[in-house]
Amino acid sequence: MALVSEFLGQLTLQLGGGDPTYPTVVPAPNFDPDKDAARIETAIKTKGVDEQTIIDVLTKRTYNQRREIAFAYERRAKKDMISALKGALSGSLETVILGLMKSTAQYDASEIKGSIKGLGTDEESLIEIVCSRSNAELLEIKKVYKELFKKDLEKDVAGDTSGDFAKLLLALVETKRDEPSSVVDYQKIDEDARALYEAGVKRKGTDVKCWISIMSERSVPHLQKVFDRYKSYSPYDMQESIRKEVKGDLEKSFLTLVQCFENKQLYFANRLQDAMKSKGAKEKVLTRIMVSRCEVDLKKIRQEFKAHNGKSLYQTIAEHTKGDYQKALLSLCGGDD
Repeated sequence: MALVSEFLGQLTLQLGGGDPTYPTVVPAPNFDPDKDAARIETAIKTKGVDEQTIIDVLTKRTYNQRREIAFAYERRAKKDMISALKGALSGSLETVILGLMKSTAQYDASEIKGSIKGLGTDEESLIEIVCSRSNAELLEIKKVYKELFKKDLEKDVAGDTSGDFAKLLLALVETKRDEPSSVVDYQKIDEDARALYEAGVKRKGTDVKCWISIMSERSVPHLQKVFDRYKSYSPYDMQESIRKEVKGDLEKSFLTLVQCFENKQLYFANRLQDAMKSKGAKEKVLTRIMVSRCEVDLKKIRQEFKAHNGKSLYQTIAEHTKGDYQKALLSLCGGDD
């Protein structure tokens, strides 16, 4: 069955090291997949398609619940629900709903594949996903990527990027990052802080290799302390140093890493704000963050967004989007702060 292969394996994404999650989409109480499947079937068959019901059901169920609905739908309708949704929906709403029918790791893997497929690479998407995901998330993405595309993520990334940018992405995809430890090694913190300074600001030219190894191999809590300690060596903080030392995609990647180490949810809040700065919205970025983070930490991203922009994410989405696409995103947003 097409559906079963579409949902290869992946049940739930456990965040690395038992990271706490702050989802806006949580399991629906009194969940009845057969009832939901019947509602979806009726909504698709309705003349003109009842998009509202599709939004109401699928944006208020977790991935595991959507998966059960899809199996129930297939038993009822004798056809694949994802194909039926593809046929019934179009445009931005279709992109959101089909995104929700994938697990978080499947969605990330598909987005990476999309960013390196065809002519030219969408570096921005590639950087956002690879540089913001935890070790555990990247391990899951690699596994799912291989299942979905019969290729190794490392090979595809290497084939599509070059130079130090490629080296950094590959170092991250190799998932060699240390797990957080309850022991704080002050000597190692000091050594790493000094090494980052001596490899960059202190010398002419940058020893990028040193930066890559420290930022791709040390645990996040360790790096947070390293960046703090770094300020006692360098006249600039780590982000300013990156801007002075490297340019282009490498600069963007290092900045994304440091911003995510310091406050991942603020990084995503800023990405959302940037995506909605102009009159229209950069739908690709907006859709990807809302879909990929709604079962992870969107609630916290919402808080950071309000704290730094003075306006809620909900209101900002309402101003910059319209129609069914807007309804779906507001539902995923899960409330106005």
